Amino acid sequence: MERLGVASLASLPAGIAVPDYLDADPRIGVVHFGVGNFHRAHQAMYLDRLLHAGLALDWAICGIGLLERDRRMRDALVGQDGLYTLTLRHPDGTDEIGVIGSIRRFLHAPDEPAAVLEQLVDPGVRIVSLTITEGGYVEDEAAGRRAAADPLVLAETGGGLREPRTAFGWIVAGLRERRRRGVAPFTVLCCDNIQGNGEVARRSVEAVARLVDGELADWIAAEVAFPSTMVDRITPVTTPADVERVHERLGVDDAWPVASEPFTQWVIEDRFPAGRPPYEAAGATLVADVHAYEAIKLRLLNAGHQAVAYIGRLAGYRLVDEAIVDPRIAAWVRRYMEREGVPTLTVPDGFDLPAYIDQLFERFGNANVADTLARLGADASNRIPKFVVPTLRDRIAAGAAAETGAQLLASWWAFNRRAAAGEFELEDEAAAQLTAAASGAPIDFLTGLPTLDGLSGSAGFVAAYLEAADRLVRGGADAFLAD
Repeated sequence: MERLGVASLASLPAGIAVPDYLDADPRIGVVHFGVGNFHRAHQAMYLDRLLHAGLALDWAICGIGLLERDRRMRDALVGQDGLYTLTLRHPDGTDEIGVIGSIRRFLHAPDEPAAVLEQLVDPGVRIVSLTITEGGYVEDEAAGRRAAADPLVLAETGGGLREPRTAFGWIVAGLRERRRRGVAPFTVLCCDNIQGNGEVARRSVEAVARLVDGELADWIAAEVAFPSTMVDRITPVTTPADVERVHERLGVDDAWPVASEPFTQWVIEDRFPAGRPPYEAAGATLVADVHAYEAIKLRLLNAGHQAVAYIGRLAGYRLVDEAIVDPRIAAWVRRYMEREGVPTLTVPDGFDLPAYIDQLFERFGNANVADTLARLGADASNRIPKFVVPTLRDRIAAGAAAETGAQLLASWWAFNRRAAAGEFELEDEAAAQLTAAASGAPIDFLTGLPTLDGLSGSAGFVAAYLEAADRLVRGGADAFLAD
């Protein structure tokens, strides 16, 4: 079977959207670290829309891979002329497939370091963006991560960044060389699910720079922009069924297709001294302050994912849509959102929050997406502190009840407890710490994890947490959801 590529585009079935801009030879304007499914379904898709419209011919993407597993992405994209398929899975069971071509180059940094540096220094590159997951930031005090204690950072900075290892090492190396050559700095655009993600990215970049050259760090602080963003699109892991579906529908092979829900949202702080694509023409929202939008998304959608992930697995479900149609789980998740999440939010003018929450449940219930609870619960040691804990701390500080949030943490404890017993596979960089903490008494989990610090100071919160943990031990998910 023919593989997807430029030569195969003419043979695709009628009605399949293809990149009709390739003959214009789009130039690289964005370098992106962390080319995974989400980036390809989200930011790369927005630029594809602009390229179709002839509005971004100098804003194509060069993807950069840092890890061993990124070689597979490089091989998939390079072997297909940078093309891949994006399937939108509609709730009615229909699929909409198109070919995306906005990633015009991909470099694997360990194999091509000189090419990566030259790409970062290219004056045409005016944005360097990131989707490296919540746990990828090396200076994040809330998560207990410091650049000066990170082995990879110490290895790269100890060598003067001659051989960068992290995204931030590469960004600093690129900015240093641009400064040396008299090239204006690029904008660093974080697209990860972290509140105030621009500030988090800034701290990581500046911390790495300061370990190498204090004057360079000061220059970065004064000259480089780090706008914040809010990103949203449910994008599952690619499965063999996805590969087969593309094969059957298009008659070509795609080594790494991506599928997502139809819904997408991108809110961007409009602060780009070096220029930017007209993202608003592709459906993004450009604002002066992202904070209110990102808080809504993180504290409702992302926290809602955490709420359903653990009790759903404990109740015996595998898929998100299976769990959320259980009326007991749906009622409990909605209670968390409306009673505890919503009161901590500032809602932008004209934003219909009740309609947004209703839409979340429709999205969670989209069986055609086939999103897994395991994906939602992966890397929870980084996600819970960012999506759930801030809400709980705000509620406790206000003297308000956080009973449902306490129950959510109890369900996470119970899931880790059963993972420690071998009943579930735990995909988390802190798996050993989590299972050790969960193997003891429930209170040990609450007081033993630094990222939950302060929650145990509320007697009411602790009482609700212990009562929920007791119900889970005695009667499992049914007892937990009984009321």
